[in-house]
Amino acid sequence: MWIKDRHRTGYSRLSPVLGIALCAVMPVAASAQERPKLVVQITVDQLRADLIDRFGGGLGTDGFRRLIDSGTVYTNAHHPHANTETIVGHATLATGTTPAIHGMVANLWFDRVSGAQFYNVQDPDYPLVGAAGVDADAEIDPTQRAATTDGRSPRALLSSTIADEIALHFGPASRIFGVSVKDRGAISMAGHAGQAYWFSKSEGRFVTSTFYRDSYPDWMDAWQAEGLIDSYAGQSWTLRADPDSYMFGARDAQPWETDFPGFGITFPHDWGARDDKYFTTRLTLSPAGDAITADFAKTLITAEGLGQDAVPDYLAVSFSSTDYVGHLFGPSSLEAEDNLHRLDRVLADFLSFLDAEIGLDQTLVVLSADHGAPEHPDYLATLGIQAGTFDFERVDTEPGFVRLTEDFGDSTALIRNFSNPYLYLDQEVIAARGLDLAEVSRAVAAELDALPGIAHAIPSTELRAGRVAPGKITDAVRANFHPDRSGDIYIVFEPHWFIADFDGLHVASAHGSPWTYDTHVPIILSGPGIPAARVADPVSTTDLAVTIATYLGTKLPSGAVGSPLIAALP
Repeated sequence: MWIKDRHRTGYSRLSPVLGIALCAVMPVAASAQERPKLVVQITVDQLRADLIDRFGGGLGTDGFRRLIDSGTVYTNAHHPHANTETIVGHATLATGTTPAIHGMVANLWFDRVSGAQFYNVQDPDYPLVGAAGVDADAEIDPTQRAATTDGRSPRALLSSTIADEIALHFGPASRIFGVSVKDRGAISMAGHAGQAYWFSKSEGRFVTSTFYRDSYPDWMDAWQAEGLIDSYAGQSWTLRADPDSYMFGARDAQPWETDFPGFGITFPHDWGARDDKYFTTRLTLSPAGDAITADFAKTLITAEGLGQDAVPDYLAVSFSSTDYVGHLFGPSSLEAEDNLHRLDRVLADFLSFLDAEIGLDQTLVVLSADHGAPEHPDYLATLGIQAGTFDFERVDTEPGFVRLTEDFGDSTALIRNFSNPYLYLDQEVIAARGLDLAEVSRAVAAELDALPGIAHAIPSTELRAGRVAPGKITDAVRANFHPDRSGDIYIVFEPHWFIADFDGLHVASAHGSPWTYDTHVPIILSGPGIPAARVADPVSTTDLAVTIATYLGTKLPSGAVGSPLIAALP
């Protein structure tokens, strides 16, 4: 399929997944006067469903509450997949389907062809704009090609997104964008047909790749020149209000919080000097990341003329600070509480901007999250709840695992890679020893299953053969299974257990499970014709893209499995 490219000269090819609809039900479009000029899809990274109400005492009436009071709120929405990570949740919200179909099974998966881990949106064929890319025709070791690229694109996303369907339905006049601190947060939501911009900590600015355009627009350089990022140099993240007004005001220093270099575990948290190598990283680890993202998004709206005609435009904004703060300090911390209060102020300013520029009565705003978050085991211990952290590096020294050597030879050679939550076996070694992959998978899974902290170890051979009984957890694991990307064994940790090591940091929280605290997220829709209502019926995050498509009258995304949220529709 070829379309006129509005950013380059000539035509460009779209992914073949675009335009393939798996549902024969024709959506019912909103009436002409109800059709919005702009769709704004907001995703708050790691916004567990209870947090808005939990920390609601510090919220205003014009941020989260403005959407809640004017729109339809679903209080029992859950992600259907087992691996509740950033790219998986974003892709599900964007496509209306599960990772079994959209293919984003994890932030990282092991690529058996290259023999290296694959980052979900990496693409050496499309370097960052202005960067020296890898020659697509050059002779190069595929392992090094995968490992060294800074290139980015949505080509690994196997389903069309709601953004793609809007572009297909309304044509070139509909303008499509995605913005986030995280590349995966912007790229997944912008889809194949839009443009994505994300924050590069190394460059200290928003960037994009040559998949989207060949040069930066003038307005981006002008925004950078205004110096918003530089203005944080030498400043600190401080509390918005008196500590006594916070739920966790007396618990600023909790021993399980992560002491990131130069940031500390108590207020104020210094961002450091502009030339400090961690300066831009610290910005993203604080509410500053969301404030910068919102400011960039507002500039984009004005510069690109979004919402200025009768053809609907689409903008996805993914706010990442809640996730970073949650990882460092945990969702039950003074930092997490203050961050949500500050995000509420950012959201209030952003909504007021939309109202002034376009009119909220002509804007469809949808808000959800890519996943929730667990509490730190030490915090849970203060409440008498048993939990722990898991160190996978010690698995091959466990007595049960060592016993596998008796049946299969050197057991350590059986494992090729562990990319949480998947264990990849060395299928070449297994074949060379004349072993049966299914038998080895079951034996390794049985030993893993017996370890403290592991609730289930589910072999992919059993999923393929249909030998896994249905249930809450196994259904979620099945929804996460893609035959070309998933590993040989899916590991589900016990409730409240997780791997706490992240690039050498011992983090306070790490999502990625099928347990309710990780799957439960808010869904809020507000816009023309959408009633004010609170719905407690169980719904899936796969329903959101389908609902937007139904509201606008577009095709459903190609792999969509969700159903329209009827209570929210006009």
